[in-house]
Amino acid sequence: MWGLARQLVNTQLDQLDTENPIPVYDDSGVFMDTINYNLQYNPTDHKMFDKKLREHLGLVVDGTEWIDVFSLDPSDLDLTYFSPDELLNNGSSLVGYRGYDQYGNRLKEKPTFEDFFSAKDENGYYKRLIAPYQPIYAAGYIQDKFAFNDLIFNIGVRVDRYDNNQYVLKDPYSLYETKKVSDVAGSMNPTGSHPANMGENYVVYVDDVQDPSTINGYRSGDTWFNAYGVEVTDPALIYSSTGIAPYVVNPDNVQKSEITVDAFEDYTPQIAVLPRISFSFPISDEALFFAHYDILARRPGGTFDPTTYFYLANNPGSTVGNPNLKPEKTIDYELGFQQRLTNSSSLKISAYYREQRDMQQAIRVLGAFPVSYFSYGNVDFGTAKGLSVSYDLRRTGNVTLRANYTLGYSSATASSSGQMMNILRSNQPNLRILAPTNWDQRHKFNISFDFRFFDGKDYNGPKLFGKDILSNSGANFTVVTGSGYPYSRIMGVGENGLKGSLNGSRLPWTTNIKMRLDKDFVLNLKKDGDSRRKSMILNVYLDVDNLLNTQTVYSVYSATGDPLDDGYLTAPKMQQQINTQNDPESYRMYYQIRLWNNSGYGNPRTMRLGVSLNF
Repeated sequence: MWGLARQLVNTQLDQLDTENPIPVYDDSGVFMDTINYNLQYNPTDHKMFDKKLREHLGLVVDGTEWIDVFSLDPSDLDLTYFSPDELLNNGSSLVGYRGYDQYGNRLKEKPTFEDFFSAKDENGYYKRLIAPYQPIYAAGYIQDKFAFNDLIFNIGVRVDRYDNNQYVLKDPYSLYETKKVSDVAGSMNPTGSHPANMGENYVVYVDDVQDPSTINGYRSGDTWFNAYGVEVTDPALIYSSTGIAPYVVNPDNVQKSEITVDAFEDYTPQIAVLPRISFSFPISDEALFFAHYDILARRPGGTFDPTTYFYLANNPGSTVGNPNLKPEKTIDYELGFQQRLTNSSSLKISAYYREQRDMQQAIRVLGAFPVSYFSYGNVDFGTAKGLSVSYDLRRTGNVTLRANYTLGYSSATASSSGQMMNILRSNQPNLRILAPTNWDQRHKFNISFDFRFFDGKDYNGPKLFGKDILSNSGANFTVVTGSGYPYSRIMGVGENGLKGSLNGSRLPWTTNIKMRLDKDFVLNLKKDGDSRRKSMILNVYLDVDNLLNTQTVYSVYSATGDPLDDGYLTAPKMQQQINTQNDPESYRMYYQIRLWNNSGYGNPRTMRLGVSLNF
């Protein structure tokens, strides 16, 4: 804010009054070869911040007194001195707001989309108000459970309707309304007519935005064509001398950098029909076959921020949120078998397949007008499949046991928007190659063992002086172990490229054993004169995490595969940089300390002793 204040103050005094020179003479009236000039006031470049500040300081608003911002006390400044456009700072906004104005005041009326571009206050400054985010969504479902012979069905369907209730770009490749094939004479094509494979709604690209004379190419969605109707993969092949040039309906808007509502439209509500079917078939009194099929959806969100579009031309390569997203869908299949082994134990085996569609992912809108930018789209998909085996032993004597093993495979076109954004910013195309996800764990075991003594006649533990010393006490052990998660290994520090494939390397196996020891003490309370006896249970417990104090590796440096060494200090290409430090030896020592202070390992053994009171 201080930096912006310095930029905005005195801007109207950048010029000198050269028409009224002030020659300098000595006491004898001899000209000293020096001419001074007063500052000249320029009202067209006078910022609102400077005007408000001068009013507060009691100075003449259109005067020529120079103000030193950094000599002022903070109490002399106020956020409301800045105009909305000054706070938006040509796209490097210092404020974020929605449903409120730039100064934190809640709006009493909902501004329209057009208001952001055209509404002004009584002093002629743009208000730049943004309406609150008010999506509209509704859902309903119907479900029924019935039996047919030996089959038990549970069938239902859910319908979701989601309306983002915002404006979206008609065409993500243009901030201005464009002409289509049906609007442009075919004589502008070098061949004298539009190619036969061009649809009437294809966007036309020309040689000059302001004064078009020749067609350079066409586009349908994300597919580009040259002037002869041949598909091209790089939009640069149809660029004009000044870059991409769509046939714009109103070139004057481009000349004035004025974005109008014509290039936008209301969000199209999305309706998702989500069936859910499950059934079970008892093979015998002790065995059961089951299966299910589900479709789930998640609302996309994504808010419309007109400031990003308004300043897009000033920020090439910026990231623009996309309010025109569809819901993400997950299609889930499972097939399984469950068998009773004894009266207290069972075995369950199931196989699953899960498919994710329309996943949100970072994209690069290359060839957009006026500049290319980054955004998000429903372009990703992923799959997960596996086999799960579970053994369940209900309380038998003193023991309860649950054990599960899962063999899983998870792959997607990208694990995160950040990962894909890094790829795109390295000038790679919108890659869509299946690779293991960051959470792809091939093998996982989860075992829970509980041993417990009860009280009264059910007590079967040791006694001391006739007392049931371990009554209402027990021990629980939880073992979670699994194979390592994937990561992407790089060639080395200072080297370009992956060593192997994306997420082609693996972390080591991890194992964590948790233990809980606890005992209940029954506290009997009785008030004087009251025959009713009240009781409370005091539970004393000891929780131990990472019982064996194992060094569990959760992350490694991508150049070395080591959690404590990133390879920088030993990399040949980095030695010259290290040796140019003021003290290379101290630099190495401090750098090594930083490496040791990382989060690559899990927590060491941790013990917690506590009590809980139940009444």
